[in-house]
Amino acid sequence: MTNKLKYLLFALAMTSPFVLVAQPEEIQYNPNSLNPIPRYEQLYKLRVWRVLELKEKQNKGFFARGGEITMLLMDAVKSGEISAVYKSDSLNESNKYTKDEFLENLVSQQGQAFPAWDPAVTYFNLDVVSFNGKNYELQVDSNTGTNPSQSPNMEWEVTTQGQGLSFLPRDIDRLNLVEDVIFDRRRSRLYYDIQAIEMQAFDMNTGTYRPLGWFKYKDIEKVFRNNPEKAYWFNRQNTAENKNFADAFLLRLFKGTIYKIENPDNDTIEDVYRNNNRPYYESVWAREWAEMMLMEKEHNLWEF
Repeated sequence: MTNKLKYLLFALAMTSPFVLVAQPEEIQYNPNSLNPIPRYEQLYKLRVWRVLELKEKQNKGFFARGGEITMLLMDAVKSGEISAVYKSDSLNESNKYTKDEFLENLVSQQGQAFPAWDPAVTYFNLDVVSFNGKNYELQVDSNTGTNPSQSPNMEWEVTTQGQGLSFLPRDIDRLNLVEDVIFDRRRSRLYYDIQAIEMQAFDMNTGTYRPLGWFKYKDIEKVFRNNPEKAYWFNRQNTAENKNFADAFLLRLFKGTIYKIENPDNDTIEDVYRNNNRPYYESVWAREWAEMMLMEKEHNLWEF
């Protein structure tokens, strides 16, 4: 083929109305899913938010004394096993708490403030000062000018006086869960694809639940599998059938009340009823009705 003919074919291709332009490839798999289902296999999908009250009888398997799921999550962040705690359920990588910010969220009551250490001031026995974020107590009769963090003869000792009170694992008794309800057209089955879980604790100062942070469920599930001796769901009827938390979530051994289903206004079910001047108790019924509607939808998809 001559060069002239090549140029002619190229020119015709560029002027043709049927030229194909490369399009960016659509992401077919949700990166936050534990077992992602490709989008082309999804016949039906709906995002649902649920609240798990851990003190409810059906959820106490996750809240056994000494084996609380909340304690496991707190310890995982402190140890670095979970490195990402998010500010919202969008799981945006640019919207995360630092480890120190998360630990600050766990403080239920602020501590007492002590004066900062001053090298020119003379301090006396049992005086407490603040230095570099820690509180120090003087252990000798008097002292002037000795750096609390570098006292050669242990004149100063770190003290817990004035520290704030933090939420204990049993104080964090509510989990919010967001999941995608997906009907797989190939396997003809409904799947519950958990995306994230949030911890909340009741704040006595405000009288409301305080959000502490969202965790990606993929990260949580890995912690469950790596810590089988701690992450066990307690079976009150038969302790021989205690299960790993990951298996308990997979088997849906929890009571999670729907409080929001994705909608254009991003309203909760309670918001919808309040905006229409309906009483609160009707929104409670509506949450149970939403659960029945999901079951009915699954039945209809099987019929289809």
